[in-house]
Amino acid sequence: MTRINAKAASVRFENVTKIYGRDVVAVDDITLTVRAGSLVTLLGPSGCGKTTTLRMIAGLEMASRGTILIGDKDVTQLPATDRDVSMVFQSYALFPHMTVLENVSYGLKFSGFNKAETRDRAMAGLDLVGLKDYGGRLPSELSGGQQQRVAVARALVLEPQVLLFDEPLSNLDAKLRRKVREEIREIQQTLGLTVVYVTHDQEEALAVSDEIVVMRNAAIAQVGTPRDLYEAPADAFVADFIGEANLIPVEIVDTDGATATIAMGGYRHALPSRGLPKGPALLAVRPSRLVLSDRGGAGMAARIAKATYVGNRMEYTVETDVGSFFAVNEDVVHPLKPGTDVALGLAESGPVLVPRA
Repeated sequence: MTRINAKAASVRFENVTKIYGRDVVAVDDITLTVRAGSLVTLLGPSGCGKTTTLRMIAGLEMASRGTILIGDKDVTQLPATDRDVSMVFQSYALFPHMTVLENVSYGLKFSGFNKAETRDRAMAGLDLVGLKDYGGRLPSELSGGQQQRVAVARALVLEPQVLLFDEPLSNLDAKLRRKVREEIREIQQTLGLTVVYVTHDQEEALAVSDEIVVMRNAAIAQVGTPRDLYEAPADAFVADFIGEANLIPVEIVDTDGATATIAMGGYRHALPSRGLPKGPALLAVRPSRLVLSDRGGAGMAARIAKATYVGNRMEYTVETDVGSFFAVNEDVVHPLKPGTDVALGLAESGPVLVPRA
């Protein structure tokens, strides 16, 4: 269980709006709470408002309307220097002419510590991120992942109430991203930090977050745990954005309490109704929750249009009378060949109904 650092503070947005110029709404009337000691990710496509929201926490942008609180303190009109937050930027923003130790020490010099305390705290920060022997190097002598860890150490040594990350892994390759995101999550949990983290990478958000705030068109589409958002998306946008989903038009032909029966190309399937009435709806189905079986089995008549081997699984494009679907299967020993006739069915759990837009 994540412990809560004594300095970690909650963040609250109450009906916050940010408008640029006369009519460009970057953030539209959002209300949000980030619990102290938790890691919350702001996730969404470019232009959705996530980075503007982060910058308003930092004090780098001022809210046009509404209230922002860090802990119980109203910081809405306070400058960045008075907010007790630290930010790790996408570009790392390290000083190229300073050593690693000097970079990490930089902010401490303005915090009232003497030279010995500054050095001790900076060394402790480097030790925390696994770079205690790198203090004498220049940033140019480090890998991208090591530079990112220096930026994290520089932010951590200031012991902020809230630590902010703006697309921190976007400059790293896929394998290194996985490693560094695990390190960030481990540090956050070990130290009990409040972290607000911005990314457009769904897998990254699922891997590091206590909660995810999905944003769309300057507003919040849904807030929930990674599992909540993946398994119970509120609408088609969230279903498609959080992991890949097939969005299939279906008809709810019957409801019985909390259960709905849907018709899909002559195939019927029962699943939770989620409060939807009879009539048209959308079915969101993860590729792994589509079941391929021999023609004549439970499901719609279908044909394999494309089969791709990607190492640990097969990826299939499957054609039916109601559309084309993307399915995956872990059986790489006996792959289905293009042109094979199959039955396309639904797993017992996983498919979820969402309203038609």
